Amino acid sequence: MNLIITKIKNRIKARDTMLMQVFYKIAKTILTFNIPSIKIIHLPLHILFSSLSGAIFSMLRILYWKPVFMLQIQNSPRRMYYSGIGLPFRMGPLNITMGDDCRIAARIALIGRSASQKCPELIIGDNVGIGWRTGIYVGRKIIIGNNVRIAGEGSLSGYAGHPLDATARARGEADLHDQAKDIILEDDVWLGRGVVVNAGVTIGKGTIVGASSVVTKDLPPNVLAGGIPARVIRSLF
Repeated sequence: MNLIITKIKNRIKARDTMLMQVFYKIAKTILTFNIPSIKIIHLPLHILFSSLSGAIFSMLRILYWKPVFMLQIQNSPRRMYYSGIGLPFRMGPLNITMGDDCRIAARIALIGRSASQKCPELIIGDNVGIGWRTGIYVGRKIIIGNNVRIAGEGSLSGYAGHPLDATARARGEADLHDQAKDIILEDDVWLGRGVVVNAGVTIGKGTIVGASSVVTKDLPPNVLAGGIPARVIRSLF
């Protein structure tokens, strides 16, 4: 059925006959038809829709999404602010502990390495912010210190996911155990949008990493770093 519809669409787009030209004009008229905006009607409708949808999502967040997410945490963190719609993507074994006053976006990925000999651990400190579409991939242990900020679309990659050997990779074998390493973000670290932190990296206290950087080696405390691979740009003090 989809193939037939696609063929019909392509014929109409080609406009290679008089009939197809007529159909094209009709379709374009329908697709580009605009209803005039009537402020006295459409503004109240917009306010009503926004209010209702906001109230529904807030109730779902309070009564369902946040409680279900809390079930996946080993301890009972206080005053968590859970933002967004839905639940984090979870895969693999992973023990999660979290401090108080954290701000967690709903659309993140929390994944533990399934081939690990010991259950991977994710330890999150107090007053941590984890932004939208961040992926945290725990090979052994990832420690996120107090007051850390992780902007959206970043990645903490604690394991490779595939072996280096091409033959083993083609067979679908797991990565080797020595490819899985810890990641440590010390207190007050700030990762800009889209930062990737590779396995085995420690980022020192108070360091800021610029957007879209790839951190492949340890960074000292209290520096501004950035680039691919990330390098120290200057001291913050």
